[in-house]
Amino acid sequence: MPTTNRSLVRSTVILLTTGFVALVAIVAAAFWLGVRSQVHFDEVIAARDARTATVALRHSLEVAESSQRGYLLTGDGHYLKDYGPTHDLIPSQYESAAQLLSSYPQANQELARLKMAIDQKLSEMDQTIALKKAGRDTDALALVKSDKGEALMEEAQRFFSAVIDIANDRMAASAADQQRSARWLRWVSIIAALVIILVVGSSILTVFRYTRELAKARDEVSALNRDLEERVEERTADLAKANEEIQRFAYIVTHDLRAPLVNIMGFTSELEASIGSVQALIGKSVDNDDPVLEEAKLAAMEDLPEAIGFIRASTHKMDGLINAILKLSREGRRVLRPERVDLAEVLDVAAAAVQHQLNDAGGSIEFNVNVPSMWTDRLSLEQIFGNLLDNGVKYRSKERPLHIIVRARQESGDRIAIEIADNGRGIAEQDRERVFEPFRRSGAQDQPGEGIGLAYVRTVVRNLGGDITMTSSLGKGTSFHVTVPRHLANIGSIAA
Repeated sequence: MPTTNRSLVRSTVILLTTGFVALVAIVAAAFWLGVRSQVHFDEVIAARDARTATVALRHSLEVAESSQRGYLLTGDGHYLKDYGPTHDLIPSQYESAAQLLSSYPQANQELARLKMAIDQKLSEMDQTIALKKAGRDTDALALVKSDKGEALMEEAQRFFSAVIDIANDRMAASAADQQRSARWLRWVSIIAALVIILVVGSSILTVFRYTRELAKARDEVSALNRDLEERVEERTADLAKANEEIQRFAYIVTHDLRAPLVNIMGFTSELEASIGSVQALIGKSVDNDDPVLEEAKLAAMEDLPEAIGFIRASTHKMDGLINAILKLSREGRRVLRPERVDLAEVLDVAAAAVQHQLNDAGGSIEFNVNVPSMWTDRLSLEQIFGNLLDNGVKYRSKERPLHIIVRARQESGDRIAIEIADNGRGIAEQDRERVFEPFRRSGAQDQPGEGIGLAYVRTVVRNLGGDITMTSSLGKGTSFHVTVPRHLANIGSIAA
């Protein structure tokens, strides 16, 4: 099944959630097992320290007893060199051992007995040494033979052995717990790693499938685009051919219409010349009572001249329309001749052509043109801006001096945008598009023309590969926006 954007998002969310949960579980388990391992390690250290303190206390007590026995047997004071320091060390060693053994409940009761046994043993050793030093060897020997010191020592040894065994057991148990925590941590890490590998692998597989399907879709779109481009090229060629046929047809039709129109105009002139003779003949008639003659006189003097005037006006109007159609047709068939063009220079020439009209109207033109040179058809630009400036002058407002602003700037796509704005009479909203249609005009019809100026401008602009739009406010002014490519070659063809 193809991977859609929704399924990809859903799969990604599930995988990320699973990975996040696995990561949280790993961190939590690792933290807990780490804490447990630290606890077990601390227990091992505490058991080791307790065992070490107990062994040190036992060793000191044995050293003291060995020094006592050597001195009692030989009387040599050399044996007592370790007795004093050891004797003084035993109480502090006992305190250390008692503090370390405080976490062992089973040792608390024995510590008091051990304290008593150690104190009695030290007292017994001090007493025997004192008797020996006083020369009372018999009393000292008798005290030793009483076995009191040996009993105390055996009792201490039992305690020492018990504590050492407890410490050993504690160390072994803690070490086992630590190993068990380490195993659990290892298994958790392995399982988590497998989960992460599964999540990452599934993510990679999902992304790979989506990318593969995306590439496949892109290839299909590219194929469709190629097919569409071919179809567009075919349709464009068909359209160009149809447009050429329409232009040829318009040219032929207007050319064929001109022949009978010329005949009509010629015969109208002859009829107009002939009617003078008729009028002179009728004017010489003296029988004014003849109704037929009166009717003929009225027709010759009034009706025929009026009819001929209407015919002449209509033929002149038709001649203007035919010339306009021919003009549009010729422009569509004209071959463009690209050359390097300075837009500011073209605009200056167009402004100079209407300067006398501007002066008569008290108007002015303001330029703000700073664009690079263009490679285009100069004549087309001159026709475009000549018509637009003439249009601005022709439809100026009588309420204020005419002011025209011409701006030009370079836009993205290597195109040039030109704006021609005036403060003229403006165009009503319902007429803003129709003014670009042939023979359609807006507002008061107080200016001569056939209504093809803007239609012609649009034809020329589009022939250059550009477009023209308009914004206007009735009673305030109009702005024409022309956009054309800077290089004529960018439209793909320089011939219409």
